[in-house]
Amino acid sequence: MIDLTGHWAGFLSIAIFVLAYILVIFEESTQMRKSKPVLMAAGLIWGLIGIAYALAGHPEEAHRAVADVTEEYGELFLFLLVAITYVNTMEERRVFDVLRSKLVLLGLSYRQLFWLTGVLAFFLSGLLDNLTTSLVMGAVLLAVGAQSPRFIAIGCVSIVVAANAGGAFTPFGDITTLMVWQKGKLGFFQFFDLLIPAILNWAVPALMMQFAIPKAHPTPATETVSAKPGAAGVVLLFAATIVTAVSFKNFLLLPPAIGMMTGLGYLQIWSYVLQRRGRRYDDDDMVLDSFAQIARVEWDTLLFFFGIIFAVGGLGELGYLTLSSKVLYTGLGPTAANTIVGLLSSIVDNIPLMFAVLTMDPSMSHGQWLLITLTCGVGGSILSIGSAAGVALMGQAHGRYTFMSHLKWSWAIAIGYAVSILAHLILNAPLFDNPI
Repeated sequence: MIDLTGHWAGFLSIAIFVLAYILVIFEESTQMRKSKPVLMAAGLIWGLIGIAYALAGHPEEAHRAVADVTEEYGELFLFLLVAITYVNTMEERRVFDVLRSKLVLLGLSYRQLFWLTGVLAFFLSGLLDNLTTSLVMGAVLLAVGAQSPRFIAIGCVSIVVAANAGGAFTPFGDITTLMVWQKGKLGFFQFFDLLIPAILNWAVPALMMQFAIPKAHPTPATETVSAKPGAAGVVLLFAATIVTAVSFKNFLLLPPAIGMMTGLGYLQIWSYVLQRRGRRYDDDDMVLDSFAQIARVEWDTLLFFFGIIFAVGGLGELGYLTLSSKVLYTGLGPTAANTIVGLLSSIVDNIPLMFAVLTMDPSMSHGQWLLITLTCGVGGSILSIGSAAGVALMGQAHGRYTFMSHLKWSWAIAIGYAVSILAHLILNAPLFDNPI
């Protein structure tokens, strides 16, 4: 790798990346989907790298570098493609509608619903992802709390924090944890060492917020929803797909994406069975078109990941991530650096931050890799714009859950952030090079 941090190609690449990210931040006002500027930025940055390497007489180095990034993105893309397809299929089979209906019919008080939705968001996020979980539990809040704007506002804050925290202790809970697992920095079961710190990250601010929740009961609902035929099979096959991916990684040393693609085969066969049954019994609800669920995948998100990973990878090839690693991890030390990166994720998306850290590849113990997994996953909860869960809920609960309503509780969330870090440092001290 040639150090191009002082080269004109490096300076121009930084300018391109900053401009693209500004457009991402102002997506709502510009009405430009976030994938578009980062796709352009990624192409231009690698074009500049190719020119710089060609002028230096090493064009093959640029090809090698971009091939390495392509391999990393390819594994992530295939994994997410299958996971999102399964989530789409469960939505089409009305699995989430059934969950929402059952919660609405329980007749609980606002405070009881506050805690129940938070707990469910925490554990569902570990199985699904923080974005899907926040939307499902947000729908519950909006259904039961229509008469209490305060309950909706505070409940949404709790769901965002819970979904982000719950996504931090399993490889499947967030894109960043998936990236760390696929990179081989942590084993599958090592993530579960973060369970208690993650719980504290949500529970501490939740304890403070509960006193602002009304003590009344919402008006009981009478809505009932039934799942479509084959829904239970889809849920079981999703669980089998996760087991397959973990087994491929742990026992066969194969990329988990191969296990996930095998799981997509499970779904394809199941959809064939349901289609045959649906035609036999003339039941349209039974028919499942798995290809239609693949078509519903959010391509803006997947292309955004492509643009970010390739753009950040390009900056790494230029030498900027090595420079940043020296400033942060060598100058400040890994604990301070990982804490700062987590705080930055409340402003900057955690995906490029985590990819940057993985590309820097600082020499760290398992305890420190767990720390950056924790901080990068939950730091985005401090502001509503710091995570996909917060941004999605602001759109779903438009006018009732806002940036300012979240900001009112940022101090409590920051306390939870600090407590979770301290808990990790104490409980998982043996995993650090220098236990405290």
